Amino acid sequence: MSLKSGLASFFLLQFGSLSSSTSTSTAVRRCNFGHLRPVPPSKRAFTCLATSSPQSAEKSDGELLVVVGGGAAGVYGAIRAKSLAPHLNVLVVEKGKLLSKVKISGGGRCNVTNGHCPDTKILAEHYPRGHRELRGSFFNTHGPGDTMSWFTDHGVALKIEEDGRVFPITNNSSSIVDCLLSEARERGGKTVTSVSAGVQGKFILKVEKRSVEFLEYLEADYLLIASGGSRQGYDLAVQLGHSIVDGVPSLFTFKIKDPLLSELSGCLDAALLMVDFVPDLHIEDMKSILSQQKQKFAKQKVLNSCPSEFGIVKRFWKYMLDREGQYKDEFVTAGGVPLSEISLKTMESKIRPNLFFAGEVLNVDGVTGGFNFQNAWSGGYIAGTTIGELAAKAVC
Repeated sequence: MSLKSGLASFFLLQFGSLSSSTSTSTAVRRCNFGHLRPVPPSKRAFTCLATSSPQSAEKSDGELLVVVGGGAAGVYGAIRAKSLAPHLNVLVVEKGKLLSKVKISGGGRCNVTNGHCPDTKILAEHYPRGHRELRGSFFNTHGPGDTMSWFTDHGVALKIEEDGRVFPITNNSSSIVDCLLSEARERGGKTVTSVSAGVQGKFILKVEKRSVEFLEYLEADYLLIASGGSRQGYDLAVQLGHSIVDGVPSLFTFKIKDPLLSELSGCLDAALLMVDFVPDLHIEDMKSILSQQKQKFAKQKVLNSCPSEFGIVKRFWKYMLDREGQYKDEFVTAGGVPLSEISLKTMESKIRPNLFFAGEVLNVDGVTGGFNFQNAWSGGYIAGTTIGELAAKAVC
């Protein structure tokens, strides 16, 4: 079976090093743990942090874990897997900047988790999608206390604020980002090329430069998809036999140029702030208007069919509905792989062995206050533990 996803323009995080032999049409790279040889600047397109040796279409000396997604869940999971199986080769692939959401969360301070929910059942109630499933072993395996202990043990002092949100005492998200990258890069780092994916027996990933003259094939024994709410990750999951609950924005930014409001960035209040752009209409009237609009303009996209009764400027209507990418500025996306298709005890797919999921790619979303990151830490830790234990047994 062959599989291709459109995972182009990705940053790669690689624990270890690569050596290469090149022909005129194809570059086949082999990894030799213990040294680094950077790719020439002219060929650099993606940052890679890995735990040693991704190999080409030929079988590698050791097993390989490929993690799609260099966010909180992906990097945390990669570190955990490597800590349990030091021989395991790990390659983390990330589109955009590594740990970018960690960097900007909490107004740039990084809301690591929430410290006011020691009871896992109460904690699970903070997840509109997933609260039933998360009442079980998920947070018992690795909950907020475990997350706080992990960062403290790795040199990041934390504080719990009155509302329960947990931040580094530096009030700077760089403390968290630097801690994670430092833990991963102890084993080396470098830059490589763009990536698409394929499956044939195990997990076969095709790494290619923008030019088709530069190709590399990696055979992975384990695949962890922790790509957030990206369409690429969803497509990859579907091609591997999974279904997808359509994604919608759950938490996203709303930009207002007001110096008084900007001072409140990162603040959380127990009250719910609602903005009604059609205050003169009752909710049932709005539903009726939208229903009539749909029947009257059945062939038009909603984007181009703003009901005149709303009194909303068309540009604003389009701004609210037409958000670039999956969504333009969303911070958390609801939707993704259904929890019924994975085991929350291992984070492994029930459909395909050695395929794992963690983080926002799953149909889980939490309210603001550190709960979405806790989902990422817990899922990444559990997936990394399972993979690390499997890899450790494979060499026994």
